[in-house]
Amino acid sequence: MSLTGTPFLYTLIVVALLAVALPLLLWSRMRGPRLLRVAARMLMLLFAQGTAVALVFVLVNNANSLYDTWDDLLGTGTHVQQAADLGADGTGGIAIDRLPKVRQRFEQATGPGMRASDGVRVTRLEGQVSGVNAEVYVWLPPQYDDPAYAHRSFPVVELLPGYPGSPKSWYGSLRVQERLAPLMRSGEVAPFILVAPRTTLLPGVDTGCANVPHVVNADSWLSIDVPKMVRDNFRAQPAPTGWAVAGYSAGAHCAVKLAVAHPDRFAAAVSLSGYSDPIGQRYSLAAKSPSLRRANNPYLLLRQAVVPPAVALYLSGQPQDGYEEALALRKAAKAPTTVHVVYFPKNAGGHTMALWRPQVVPAFRWLTLQMEQSPDGGGRATGRPTPPAPSSDGSRREALASGTASPEAAARKR
Repeated sequence: MSLTGTPFLYTLIVVALLAVALPLLLWSRMRGPRLLRVAARMLMLLFAQGTAVALVFVLVNNANSLYDTWDDLLGTGTHVQQAADLGADGTGGIAIDRLPKVRQRFEQATGPGMRASDGVRVTRLEGQVSGVNAEVYVWLPPQYDDPAYAHRSFPVVELLPGYPGSPKSWYGSLRVQERLAPLMRSGEVAPFILVAPRTTLLPGVDTGCANVPHVVNADSWLSIDVPKMVRDNFRAQPAPTGWAVAGYSAGAHCAVKLAVAHPDRFAAAVSLSGYSDPIGQRYSLAAKSPSLRRANNPYLLLRQAVVPPAVALYLSGQPQDGYEEALALRKAAKAPTTVHVVYFPKNAGGHTMALWRPQVVPAFRWLTLQMEQSPDGGGRATGRPTPPAPSSDGSRREALASGTASPEAAARKR
């Protein structure tokens, strides 16, 4: 029975109700020695408490998409078949363009939000380069199957969850396709193909989206294997002009790192409450050694770049939760790198889906403009300067919570 499936949730609800009813019905009817009656009553109470805790955990897990499978929860599954040393560029000397095309079979994905807005499809991909074998979720924009767009290619955004986190979280908890589909139809947001690959590849650890020789090649999985599969199976625009990557929390760190490290593969990145130093996630493999930390820190990559990458970055955060890191990245960036920082005051919410959900539409509006994507799927990335963040002067608290506040204006309102 699936951890996130409706049958398991309903079963747990029934069991929890029975666990509460048992003490009410049997408490005064217990017979036998006193010690036996006390033990039986204690077991009933523990059973009731245990089922209540389990039910709350499942509800929270389903709402936030923390663990997708029992293997993820118990730390018993691995999605790494091999992890060769692929070198600095993550290709292992393989000519990617010469690899045979990957033809995948897709099925309707299951779970909360998976059937909304024409549905999310899923496939299991065996990475030709990375050695990763894991699922990838794909949602196609409304225009994709329209005969009028039959010869159009579409821009792509890879969506990365936090840790722990499921790739389904963007479709379920954040409802990205439900929020964007109407705007794509009206032409306010470009018709992006939304791709969410699995990022939890090893039990009990965050890969940090890094290549760690003989352990995992998460970078190559996300920046080579997944994009190649999408281009082989869908009418996707070429990299880097038509490709971006977005994430929240640990996924935000990954998004910026991937874009900065691979400007030949991604033109833009969106970071929601991210960090630069991999040590920001204590379970990150990329934080296990000084050399890995340096190699996977986008701040250091920007500072030390001989040729600044032609990428655009959208960074949002609160004080002590992403904002300071965003300012540091903006200071380290040199043209043609551009950095757009969005400030959230402390009272806008915490490190939760409730803070990130309202940011989906503004972030994709920014991607549409920054990558110069038009409603018909055409466009190119130019790396042109981003507009300044709007002022919050005279706005209500709802505007502050939407991320339109500046630190100065928010301070004046306190």
